[in-house]
This record gives sequence, structure tokens and C-alpha cells, in this order.
Amino acid sequence: MAGTVVALEDVPDPVFAQAMVGPGVAVEPSTDEPGGDDPAGDGAARVVAPADGRVATAFPHAFALETATGRTVLVHLGIDTVRLAGEGFAVHVGAGEDVRAGDAVVTWAPRDVAAAGLATVCPVVAVQADPGTVEVLVRPGDVVQAGEPLLAWS
Repeated sequence: MAGTVVALEDVPDPVFAQAMVGPGVAVEPSTDEPGGDDPAGDGAARVVAPADGRVATAFPHAFALETATGRTVLVHLGIDTVRLAGEGFAVHVGAGEDVRAGDAVVTWAPRDVAAAGLATVCPVVAVQADPGTVEVLVRPGDVVQAGEPLLAWS
């Protein structure tokens, strides 16, 4: 999704910040910038598949994508957002569906999540990867667009 890169260790959740799930990076969504993901101005953010693969799990607040090489990438929308029980999230694909990098997976409303008192930062994690095999391609503070590569996994 479009937003500003945040170092994984700065995510306000110890499971992500301590890379217990795996190495990665996070994005703080931006929906109001010119040319961003919110042309209608309604606060929606479009989350796209980070790679080609099959959706292994799909929840309103998170999805895991398994690549052809058997590697799994987790995209988590906000922190503790499971508590919202899907409110404010629209899932566009289900578990078992094949997607191409850049396909829309979820649309959500970060403004509504923030209004509920929850963090909107979104970890993108190479699940259970050896940290030495994952290169973060962006730096904290970089502004990224939906579909822009964030990680390289060798």
C-alpha cells in the first residue's frame, strides 16, 4: 500500500518488533497524499499482493501469501485490528486463490482504525525466514506506493 516506511523494530507490537514471525519492514499507510491510494478522499487504502502466489490465509486484518518457491509473506493491517472483527475491511480474495503481484487483496480504512485507538502501521514479514536471506529494499522514512518492492528474499 502507499505510505511511509517504518523499521520493523519500531512497530508497537513485540511479536513484530522482535521479528518473532520473521524479518521484514512496515508501512504506515497514507491515504490523503496527492496521487496516493485514496482518489475518492474517503480514507480507504488499497493493499496489493506483494508477489505472485497463492493466498494461504485471508482475514480482514491480515493475509499470508505463499510463493511458488514455498516461501510465505505475511501482511498485517494495523496492530490488534483482529479486535475489529472485520469492521472497516473489504477482502477481495480468499484463501486458495492465486494472485499476481499488484492485485488488490484488501481495502481498509486506516482513519477508522486510528479513530478506534489502534495503530495503523502494517508489518510485511518474510515468515520464519533466516534474516540473512532477506534484504530490506527501502529505508525508514521512505514514501512508497502500492506495489513497490519492499523486500528481496534470496
